[in-house]
Amino acid sequence: MSTEQDSMQAPSPPVATDSRPPWVTDELIRQWCAWVHRDETCREQRAAEPLTALAPFDLSPVAPVPSCVPQDVESAAAAAAAAQRQWARTPVARRTEIVLAFHDLLLDRQHQVLDLIQWETGKARYHAWQEVAQVATLARHYARRTGRYLAAHRVRGMIPALTRVKQSRVPRGVVGIVSPWNYPLYLGVGDVLPALLAGNGVVSKADPQTALTLLWTRALLNEAGLPAGLWRIVAGDGAVVGTALVDAVDFVCFTGSTATGRTVAERAARRLIGASLELGGKNPLIVREDADVAAAAAGTAVAVFANTGQMCIHVERVYAHEKVYDAFRDELVRVTESLRLGRSYDYACDLGSLVSAAQLAVVEAHVEDAVAKGARVLTGGRARPDIGPLFYEPTVLEDVTPEMDVCALETFGPVVSLYRYATDDEALSLANRGAYGLSASIWSRNTREAAGMAGLIRSGSVNINDGAAAAAGSIEAEMGGMGDSGLGRRHGAEGIRKYTQTQTVAVQRLLPLGPPPGQSAQSFVRRTNGQLALLRRLRVR
Repeated sequence: MSTEQDSMQAPSPPVATDSRPPWVTDELIRQWCAWVHRDETCREQRAAEPLTALAPFDLSPVAPVPSCVPQDVESAAAAAAAAQRQWARTPVARRTEIVLAFHDLLLDRQHQVLDLIQWETGKARYHAWQEVAQVATLARHYARRTGRYLAAHRVRGMIPALTRVKQSRVPRGVVGIVSPWNYPLYLGVGDVLPALLAGNGVVSKADPQTALTLLWTRALLNEAGLPAGLWRIVAGDGAVVGTALVDAVDFVCFTGSTATGRTVAERAARRLIGASLELGGKNPLIVREDADVAAAAAGTAVAVFANTGQMCIHVERVYAHEKVYDAFRDELVRVTESLRLGRSYDYACDLGSLVSAAQLAVVEAHVEDAVAKGARVLTGGRARPDIGPLFYEPTVLEDVTPEMDVCALETFGPVVSLYRYATDDEALSLANRGAYGLSASIWSRNTREAAGMAGLIRSGSVNINDGAAAAAGSIEAEMGGMGDSGLGRRHGAEGIRKYTQTQTVAVQRLLPLGPPPGQSAQSFVRRTNGQLALLRRLRVR
């Protein structure tokens, strides 16, 4: 297996190689692919072509993965529902044992999934490791907190001492999860774990680019003790398999584009099932006049270029106060030019590849359109085929104007645009421009004033003196979008409660509600009205 890395100033010669990790054998791939659910009674599936992704490092084929058809999805949901009925009766303590065992196995064998993530996505190893760390943290958190988050509780009954009421949470049934390619472990499994802990069965749609990572993880959960059939995986074209999934499950968790999210929401609404949607973003970062410029530039580079910019919460537009703009710009360019591009199955590179030719084409088109309309490239701005077929230099633009695509459209790549502003009010107005509202960042030495500004930004998360990770990594805090960035939340209490529905059980003792035997309805109403007036005077809630 070859390793190649490069600084932006010193290109290395191209290396032709099969980027498959050497420990990944054809037999292992066959074992993982066996987890793709296929209905053996379905004849239609024989015509479905296998999915074969291309490895971003060198565009060599990854592995053929069986492709599903709608009947496979229906069968998977039915099988998960059958397994779920017993799982819902399984004590929470046993469910958490399994998830904690998975936690330990994940940490022990992380080198395997790190290789798989890099092979399928082309990201740098450190960014792959962040997925492992986040999933391990989520597993531990929900294993320890599920009992508290889902605990039943007593509420006051209609008639004190005679009406006893308990409110509890029950699983929805079968949860459908559609996860994207950019974080195949974190977004693929981080939502599965709380859904399972809440007592649900799960059917996941694997993204065609990153199916092996999800299948490897399914095998690991099986080893940890997850009952067979409870978590099913299907694969195939989104328009076909994704649509069938929404039609077959009791709740949908979708992460992806806003356009597709709208379609998912509409289809779920027609079935009167719930949906949680984390969608697109065009996230802003504000550098105030009093900011530590060096720290802000270093933090901005992380927020912009982590995962090669292929991250829903990454920053694409930066607003720097006019008094610090020049110093901040120069420092950001310096930090950006120090980043090491490369393909390496170790920690030698800071940034990896884009995931596909389509993603590279979007990045190139946005930068070329901006330059043609008068924007200036401060650094980067070009593809690097000498490193690998899908590499693109981290790019900083200025003089970007509203008619440029890069100004308002989500690029989802290693590109950031810089803008000047004069007052906090102007910065807030600029940050709130557009329909998205997923994540934002403010850099300031005065954290009290920055926190006050945060409340005026339309965004599900606002990070102060951090780019994006502080909020996303604080998993007791809920995370999600506003506006076109989605509905619902992951992490925290809502991250597991959304997979349940509340159920009220009321026990009436001694006397039924309504007029007692021998009392007229008119007399009962007069007496009850008097009681209601008394409760109001006593300020009883």
